[in-house]
Amino acid sequence: MSTPTTTLVQVPISAVPAQMFKITLAAQTLQIALRQRATGLYADIWCAGTRVLSGVLCQDRTWLARNAATGLPGDLAFMDTQGTQDPQSTGLGTRYVLLWRSGWPA
Repeated sequence: MSTPTTTLVQVPISAVPAQMFKITLAAQTLQIALRQRATGLYADIWCAGTRVLSGVLCQDRTWLARNAATGLPGDLAFMDTQGTQDPQSTGLGTRYVLLWRSGWPA
């Protein structure tokens, strides 16, 4: 998930099926909404008040934005600390952690 020059930061999240929170990363205020559906965990992300991603399916070790064109100053990914399952709300913050990577790889 990372290269030797990439630093990953863990974003604090709670084990609840629906949550919305703000966090400052790379000098930008991000607002993140997570919601559990029958088909998986989904994310909406705003950067500086502008929605940049909607309804993104959260999967284990898969970057959410994947492209600098979104306007995010980096990217987010979930990681299963006990295997390779896609995240579920009941394990958020413990088994499933949300990681931030600043910037974009060349």
